[in-house]
Amino acid sequence: NLEAARFYRSMLFDEKIGAPGREYFFEKRRLSVSAVRHFGLGYAPPYGSMTMQHMKSCGFTEEELREGYFCGKNERGYYDYFRGRVMFPIIDVSGNVIAFGGRVMDDSLPKYLNSSDTPVFKKSRNLFALNFARASCAEEMILCEGYMDVIAMHAAGFTNAVATLGTALTPEQARIMARYTKRVVISYDSDAPGQKAANRAIGILGEVGLDVRVLRIEGAKDPDEFIKKYGADKFRQQLSGSFGKFDFNMDGILARHNIAIPDEKIKACAELTDLAAGIYSSAEREVYIAAAAKKLDIPAESIRADVERKLRKKKSEYKKEQSQKIVRQSAGYGDRVNPDFAKNVAAAKAEEAVLGMLLLYPEHREAVRTGKVALTADDFFTDFGRRIFTAIAENDRDGSFSTSVLGQYFTPEEEGRITRMQLSRSALSNNGAAVFADNVAALRRERAAEANSGDGVDDILELIREKRNT
Repeated sequence: NLEAARFYRSMLFDEKIGAPGREYFFEKRRLSVSAVRHFGLGYAPPYGSMTMQHMKSCGFTEEELREGYFCGKNERGYYDYFRGRVMFPIIDVSGNVIAFGGRVMDDSLPKYLNSSDTPVFKKSRNLFALNFARASCAEEMILCEGYMDVIAMHAAGFTNAVATLGTALTPEQARIMARYTKRVVISYDSDAPGQKAANRAIGILGEVGLDVRVLRIEGAKDPDEFIKKYGADKFRQQLSGSFGKFDFNMDGILARHNIAIPDEKIKACAELTDLAAGIYSSAEREVYIAAAAKKLDIPAESIRADVERKLRKKKSEYKKEQSQKIVRQSAGYGDRVNPDFAKNVAAAKAEEAVLGMLLLYPEHREAVRTGKVALTADDFFTDFGRRIFTAIAENDRDGSFSTSVLGQYFTPEEEGRITRMQLSRSALSNNGAAVFADNVAALRRERAAEANSGDGVDDILELIREKRNT
């Protein structure tokens, strides 16, 4: 990635090849040379396979380049993935170049191409410019939609700005932000999609305990355009006047309805009471009820009564949903981590018991490793169980297995499920050799029964043959 970043930068400043990229950055977007160099911006040549040729000359293979998401492959062979685009390196907080975003310089689609997930990059777990922003975002961070918005903000002195990487904000990104700051100001485009994305981001950021504000930009479509038209001081004033979650949503509701018309006023009131009913804090809810009453010119007591009725309904629905969830979970349905669980609950429970003991006790791992207890990956019923057993076996060849290595094989959700298996077994008093052997035997029995049961096709064919013979 570092070598590719150097290549893209050299192409940008190549007198002939980089002319379109320089025109875009310096003339169209009015960036300074220092800003371009600060962010390591570059340009991918529009023709041939120049990136591949350069990278291969540095010793990288075609498969390595494909794995790193620099090239694709079709019936004619390999080709450069990024072509004719200005390039934005994604740099992690340790200063490593880990991926790229490439933008077209006209209105063609797709507007952006971004590196897919690679061995060193997960787009849902990184943020553009966090490597710079982390030094100045302790009190407040600005969340933007695009790379250019972030670069424009940094150039104007707002060095606490970051952006997501070609996707909507994820819970993982929100948790990362919570490590570095107390408050996030969402600065998305002023169009309908931008405001919809902002509303979604409010909920995700709020769930990790961040104070969330929303910047409503007027007179420009995005922060980059606003700063260029009105300057940094005006933008700073906009930041100080950013909206809280309720105010942002209330303004959106009132903008959609003409409250001078009774029917429209009723609809606006219904939406605002829904909004207030979704607020956990009673004191905060009272503040918003008073604000809604003032805007709608309706007594606060009337709005409060509607909010309390909706709260009772929400509570009843939640209890019902939780009861149904418990029933589904006990049967293994709706299991996103291990979707095979519900296909044979007995087999899945047996393998979780076996895995829990393997994870906890080195003597059981030794028994399997030495062949004292016969157990292989094929004995496991679910794909998730087979993956866990394989990870344990591959990292316990010399008896030095540690659960800390599992992070490289499994997602955080899967690791949570693995931890649950360990806790379930550690809560039981008897996890000795006999109990382990019994659970392995039960697992193998269930697996054998499953294998012998087939899918019913052979039975149907046999019945058809019998009918023909009679």
